[in-house]
Amino acid sequence: MQNNNFTLINPQTGNLAFKIYHLEKDNPFDHIQRLNYYSLIWIKKGNGTLKADFSEYDFDENVLMSFSPYQPFMINANTGISAVVIYFHPDFFCIHKHQKEVACHGVLFNNIYNSPIVQVEEKATASFEMIIEQFKDEMKKSALAQYELLVSYLKIFLITASRLKTEQQTETQKAFTNNEEPFILQNLKNYIEKHYKTKHSASEYANMLAITPKALTRLTKVHFNKTLTDLISERIIIEAKRELYLTNKTVKEIAYELGYNDEYYFSRFFKKNADVSPQLYRETVGFDRASVS
Repeated sequence: MQNNNFTLINPQTGNLAFKIYHLEKDNPFDHIQRLNYYSLIWIKKGNGTLKADFSEYDFDENVLMSFSPYQPFMINANTGISAVVIYFHPDFFCIHKHQKEVACHGVLFNNIYNSPIVQVEEKATASFEMIIEQFKDEMKKSALAQYELLVSYLKIFLITASRLKTEQQTETQKAFTNNEEPFILQNLKNYIEKHYKTKHSASEYANMLAITPKALTRLTKVHFNKTLTDLISERIIIEAKRELYLTNKTVKEIAYELGYNDEYYFSRFFKKNADVSPQLYRETVGFDRASVS
């Protein structure tokens, strides 16, 4: 039987560094997943519903789903699914550190305004298939510079997927050009980005946009499939995770920078939204110890 499961373990920590495997008519994601590494799931055959964070999305075959560490998701498939699954730990490849090279942060991962699903078109299918074969060929060996080569292939995969998703988002935005609502929502995005460290309530953003909180939440639900409170919370959590991963600041310092004077309240808020405490997130996804040792 052909080996369709390839795993690389970090020899320093004993944790999973990189993994690629195939699913055939199986669905291990039929209950809530909270994995401490990045996940890419290319569903080649099958359809159903994806639950991710606070939202639900329908999907058909030939789609790529992408999830950040500890991002909750669950796939309800109507039939058995055929898929390729790629996992990688931030210690193997940190998207925050390589943002300029890969630019998938805010596109594939940590995008609070868009679905985690991208439709894989014919051209991208051929590219993905080729990269996956290169992954597998390289993981059959234990040759010199294996890590560097795998990271190079991963970068190509992420860049291809990010470009595809950006193109599809641009087409969606064009469809809304003559509509007044996206203008309000564009302003909302800008306000959240500017003020999420100091303004945490839905009413504050509604006031800035001269609209009632109820009407604004209705808009965010239609266009982003999330409530306004969900959007604000997710943006704060993304920044908190970034700080926990990239810095050695204390939880108290991170809480204060994000507008929380009470670190215990902030820790409860983080755990409620990330389903893990800030300290455990740091220990399992962790700030890059290699860069400070």
